[in-house]
This record gives sequence, C-alpha cells and structure tokens, in this order.
Amino acid sequence: MVSFMKCGLAALLVLQMLSGSAAATEAAPADLAIARSLATMLQSARSVISVNQERINDPALGDKGLSGAAVLEKAIANYTQATGRDPNTIDPTSYEGRLIRAQMDAVVEVMDANQATINAEGEGFKGFIPATFTRLVTEAFQARVGEEASMKFTAPPVLIRNRKARPDAFEAAAIRDYLEAADWPKGQIYSALVSADGQERARIMVPEYYVPSCLTCHGDPAGELDITGYPKEGAHEGDLGGVISIGLIPQ
Repeated sequence: MVSFMKCGLAALLVLQMLSGSAAATEAAPADLAIARSLATMLQSARSVISVNQERINDPALGDKGLSGAAVLEKAIANYTQATGRDPNTIDPTSYEGRLIRAQMDAVVEVMDANQATINAEGEGFKGFIPATFTRLVTEAFQARVGEEASMKFTAPPVLIRNRKARPDAFEAAAIRDYLEAADWPKGQIYSALVSADGQERARIMVPEYYVPSCLTCHGDPAGELDITGYPKEGAHEGDLGGVISIGLIPQ
C-alpha cells in the first residue's frame, strides 16, 4: 500500500480543505459530510504516526509515549483543528456518531496492540508506518461496524504495495475514469449511489495527493529501494497517491 510515510498535519489540513470544498456528484450532502468526517479522523490519526516516525524507529528509546489514549488525544486535536468541532460532541446515537466512535476505538485498539513493536529497544525500523497503521485501523473499524459502513485506503493499481489494498471494480473505475482524469478538479470527491445484493450504498472516494514529505518513499529515483524495501514509484508532488474509500448506508 502507498505509505505516505511522513505526511504531517500540514498535508492533512490541505487535503481536508480540498475535500471540504468538493461538490457532490451523486451521494447526498449528508453522506458526503459523514464521509469527510471519517476521512478527516483517519488522516488526523495517521498524521500522529507520521510526525512520530523517527521516534518510533529510534532504537535507543523505549517507551515512545504513543499509547492508544495518547495517540487518540492527538488525533482528536488534529481533527478539531481541521474541522472546527470536537468529535466527542457528535451525538453518539447518530449514524455519524456511531461510526466516528468506532473509528476512535479502532485507533486505540491498534496502538495498544502494537506497543511491544513500537517500544522495542535496540531495533531501528519497526515496520509500523502510516500505511500499516491505516490498514490496521480500517480493519479494526470494519470489525466493529459490520454492515453499517465500510472504509479502506486504496490507490491506483500501479501504486498498490499490499494486496489487501487493491481497489475493487468500483474503486478502480472511479480512479481511472474520474480521479486520474486530467480535467478532474484536484481534491474533488467522487461519489455514487450503487446497489449490490439488493442494498443501496453511497460510495465515496476521497482523493489524497503526494506532498514533498511523501516523496521520501515514493519519489525519485524510480526503482530505488525505500526504507521499507519497496522500489520507489518516481512520483511527483501533486500526483494522486491514494484514496480513502468509504461506503455508507444512504442517509
């Protein structure tokens, strides 16, 4: 999976600003608002891992101070800064409230489950990078919400490093026909109402773009191995680097 290894809060705020200005294509405004909220929380939590990557990989440091509670606290602060609202104030009985709390619980679960890896002394690169964190959080989120919603981080097929992140047919078509199109407004969300197995879903694709700090692992020279052992893609600032794909019960 594309890793966005050091994309920090500045990038998060730019991405959120762009996503927030996107016009609806087919999903209802309420669905887009919930999707933006979930995407922003994921970005907010991932940013904490990004800005602490050197700390995580410091072989001389034991406890990194990145417990589930600590990371969630920072993620909430990032989310509040990006959106102007505290996620804890969202009605917990509402659809958005249930999903955002499941997402926050997933962040805590993932961090607490990986403390031994994160805090290992005498070991440099831990492999606990934003891409890994993102995948684990979306999986934990999915386990909590079941059929209520879906969320994963995917990317154009040529950028996929983890088979679990491969785009499905809808995602691949949306990336190819819309998000990668030369005339697609940068930052605009793609959405559509789709039916599968007799159930209607609002499927929402939130694009993310490479910023300079991402190019440490994904930039030039193409083919050179990055810190994770994968060959760099030769990407450039502003290229489409990934997509937060969200599925919701239409509201």
